[in-house]
Amino acid sequence: MTYLAKSPWIIHYDASSCNGCDIEILACLTPMYDVERFGIINTGNPKHADIFVVTGSVNEQNREVILNIYNQMPDPKVAVAVGICATSGGVFRECYNVAGGIDKLIPVDVYVMGCAARPESIIDGIVTALGILEKKRSEGASAPVVTDHHMNKEHHKHAEGGVQ
Repeated sequence: MTYLAKSPWIIHYDASSCNGCDIEILACLTPMYDVERFGIINTGNPKHADIFVVTGSVNEQNREVILNIYNQMPDPKVAVAVGICATSGGVFRECYNVAGGIDKLIPVDVYVMGCAARPESIIDGIVTALGILEKKRSEGASAPVVTDHHMNKEHHKHAEGGVQ
């Protein structure tokens, strides 16, 4: 990880998970794991966030919310899928109302595997996201506005994964 020009802010959204990964994300904020040592701050406003952290799978009720949060974030932005539900739909992927992981809806930059994902893995994924964010900032990259019917298919080829 290189020197960051400003502290990255994350926004977390629970997209219908069992709350296992949510509890682990909250554990990252405690003094034991202290994710704030990297300058990371959790915010509730997508207009202030640099990194979008999502747990849970996409379904019909949260599809619009995920799109709204993602599209309100300023460029450059990074999306992180935390847990097996966010990456593939997990144990809920065969349910009638589950569309799959969040990469079915928005471009994902980092995948953090696990059920529930361990705090160490989540922090590793966020640090990986910081590197991607800095690269996007230096390149002046901007993400397209994502709609429900439009998804950048090329992004899947460039997404980094395997953070376990």
